[in-house]
Amino acid sequence: MNFKTTTLRDSIVVALIAGCAAFASTATAQETAKTLDRIVVTGSNIPRIDTETASPVQVISRQEIERSGKATIAEYLQTLTSDGAGSIPKTFGNGFAGGGTGISLRGLGAGSTLVLLNGRRMAPFGLADDGQKVFTDLSTIPMEAVDRIEVLKDGASAIYGSDAIAGVVNVILRKDFTGAVIKGSYGVSDSGDGNQWKGSITAGMGDLAKDRYNVFFSLEGTKTEEMLVRDRTDRDWIGTGDLRPWGYNITSSQNLAGAITGGGTVASSSPVGSIRNPATGIYKSLPGCSTFSQITPVDPGGGCLWQAGQFRSLTPNDKTINFFVRGSYALSDHAELYSEFGYSNKQTKFHTTPSGVSGTWGYPGGPVNASSGPGAVVLGANHPDNPLGVPARLRYAAFDVGPRTILTDNDFYRFLVGIKGSFGEWDYDVGYLHSETSMTNERHNFLRYSHVRTALTDPNSPVGYWRIGQNSYLNSRALYDYISPAIQADAASKLDSIDGRVSRSLMDLPGGSLGLSIGGEYRRQSVSLSPQTYTDIGDIIGLGFSSYRGVQQVGAAYVELVAPVLKTVELSAAMRVDAYRHGDSSTTPKVGIKWTPAEWVALRATYAEGFRAPNPAESGKGGLAAFSNAQDPVRCPNGTPVPGGIATQADCNAAIAIITSPNPNLKPEESKSYTLGLVLDPTPTTSLTIDAWRIKRSNEINQGDTAAAILAGNVTRSDNNLPGIPNSGTLMATSVGYINSASTTVRGIDLDVRQRFEMGEYGRLRLDLQWSRVNSFERKDQGITRQYAGTHGNCDTTNCIGTPKDRINFGATWDINTFTFGAVVNYIGSFKNIRFKGDVCANTFADGSPAPNGCKIPSFYTVDLTGRWKPAEAWEIFGSIQNAFDKTAPLDPLTYGAMGYNPLHSSGAIGRYYTIGARYAFK
Repeated sequence: MNFKTTTLRDSIVVALIAGCAAFASTATAQETAKTLDRIVVTGSNIPRIDTETASPVQVISRQEIERSGKATIAEYLQTLTSDGAGSIPKTFGNGFAGGGTGISLRGLGAGSTLVLLNGRRMAPFGLADDGQKVFTDLSTIPMEAVDRIEVLKDGASAIYGSDAIAGVVNVILRKDFTGAVIKGSYGVSDSGDGNQWKGSITAGMGDLAKDRYNVFFSLEGTKTEEMLVRDRTDRDWIGTGDLRPWGYNITSSQNLAGAITGGGTVASSSPVGSIRNPATGIYKSLPGCSTFSQITPVDPGGGCLWQAGQFRSLTPNDKTINFFVRGSYALSDHAELYSEFGYSNKQTKFHTTPSGVSGTWGYPGGPVNASSGPGAVVLGANHPDNPLGVPARLRYAAFDVGPRTILTDNDFYRFLVGIKGSFGEWDYDVGYLHSETSMTNERHNFLRYSHVRTALTDPNSPVGYWRIGQNSYLNSRALYDYISPAIQADAASKLDSIDGRVSRSLMDLPGGSLGLSIGGEYRRQSVSLSPQTYTDIGDIIGLGFSSYRGVQQVGAAYVELVAPVLKTVELSAAMRVDAYRHGDSSTTPKVGIKWTPAEWVALRATYAEGFRAPNPAESGKGGLAAFSNAQDPVRCPNGTPVPGGIATQADCNAAIAIITSPNPNLKPEESKSYTLGLVLDPTPTTSLTIDAWRIKRSNEINQGDTAAAILAGNVTRSDNNLPGIPNSGTLMATSVGYINSASTTVRGIDLDVRQRFEMGEYGRLRLDLQWSRVNSFERKDQGITRQYAGTHGNCDTTNCIGTPKDRINFGATWDINTFTFGAVVNYIGSFKNIRFKGDVCANTFADGSPAPNGCKIPSFYTVDLTGRWKPAEAWEIFGSIQNAFDKTAPLDPLTYGAMGYNPLHSSGAIGRYYTIGARYAFK
């Protein structure tokens, strides 16, 4: 089905404006109130009494959120068992989307999970994850204003349009709060860092039924101090990059740098520098290592070993302000005018390793090779720190410049105005939404390539020679300003939409009323990202280029029916058409059935189609030069380094630059999802749901296959060739483009069990358990099918945190007198340390055996405890202990989102964390 977008858009806009005026004026004249004890459940636009629909929806109460002890909505949502690979934690501050947080249902990526606020969209985060995936930043949502969260766990494009392939997270805020509440808390880790101060005030007035109005606001502020990796040296491998005590060698220790390997032909950056003798091709360390590092045992190759991760933030320093206000006014008994305004400002600061002077990166003109060839950074022949007297390649970590610092300052705005009510037999809701973000991403202590080359080689440099290593104290401030200027990128996104829907009961059926909903929407979204200063000319060492700009305009119309054809059978169906300007039209249907043979049991099933339209980062103007890891098929065939000592284990997990170009001819991703579930309520205090699900996403938008590009020889390599094999030097860069290529099929099972015990004088005990199992995560690309369930992959698309098959949450809440005690167990299953099923182990110990633990990342769990006490009606004292048993995250040598541990296990890197606070409610 195809529509001309302009016609559809204009029709929708005219209809919505006219309908809004007509309904408002007519409703004011009504005399009799219409009472509906019905609610709208996420995934449907038809009000209903029964909250169990054909689709699986997890409803998370405010009490459950508080029981978790988590400080933000983002932290809480990333503990859900349905969250998986591709989620974006706040701890990965040096990624493309540093400063943002996102959720990835079913492990299909944050871009395939639609996040709503009160049922409507928000402007996306200014920075795309991996420079590609546009997503909604969860940290802009004010936690104190949240009433509940509904997580729809099947496809919902038939209701909401693009991006709802894996499901929908709908954060529902309070609507009619009265009174005033102030709240304050303080948190600190067991290591004495990560201090967090949080305060909020929520106040409201007016009873909509009696006073005809209600207005309330929530203001909260949070300040969190950073935690540094080096302050976790007492937590085994967490605080060190040297993994040799646990059986690894130098090249397998991801964050141990400065080694000279490959028989002297390969050197990594060190704080004193290593130079290569052009006559022999062998590297030698410059003197003074003991000034900067005391690591033992020393490097047998003569390098200066140092902890590359010692400067890294474990969690960033951040300051957040969230403000939300909502007002409602009853125009009549049948019409309500409402408006919402939200503002959020978040500032983050993240530290990472000092920059090296060599490496490979990319920009629109192609790859830059600063490690070998004519572009290599060298120590000039006359440089006073060069003992060779001839130009010599340099491997140097700019200790004297300092750790690289990434600062983001993000403003988020959201404004909504609408009118809802009833007109005759029709219920209606019409609204206009504007939302936008504005971000500055500032970076310090990154090195400017051209100026570094000048300061290391040119005796007539405007700032003199850059003295390195033990002589760096001789440098001037002017020199550092010259080689390391502050750089900046600016990002913005805007979303404007007008939408409206009407619903009514058409007729009575044997099981109840036939419900109908009809709606339309026009939406315009724009995003833009300017490149970091100088990256558009490839002049910042090691920093890839990312820039995009584009606009999406879409008009949509949809219809939904809920038909209780029998007392025991309910059928549902929905259809939506989205027509994009200068793009394709997508028609997405959804059908469902629920059979209730008895009051305590129901069977349900759904089938849905979905889509994700190409975003401007993928199809607009701009490009991307990012980094990833890949196995070098030349230097490490079949996972084993070529004998001879020149190739090393590092070649089996080589860090490479990937230059990616946008593609205006991309087609939308498409999906088909299926669910089959059982709902049991055998007693008034017991409920159980079990749902099997399957999602197939096809026509996926990906970077061209990295492995295929490497095999085809579309690469840049260093010149340290293997003996007798030309063009076999260290792998450095490859070029690909965005294409519609792969398909992914994910299937699994969700279980949700809830039990309540009424214990008289001993209070009430509530237990709940959620379990998600991924039985299969199968991806087909270029005719090759790979299974990722239970493995560490897919590293190209899921930030390499892996796909454990099992995630379990078990919670308990005990209410007794004026006390409430809570406990939550968060369990993440083990997975193999392989990139896909059937692959060789991704890491080995020094003796060549599979690492770790026989090539397996073990399971991990934490226990979080909370307590609340009400000494008086108005007062509440609360506290929590995160990771109460101080479990240490398992050693994970492959992941690149953290240092020696998996981002899924970040609470085990932080350690035990305490929070205490108080709440006071004014009458």
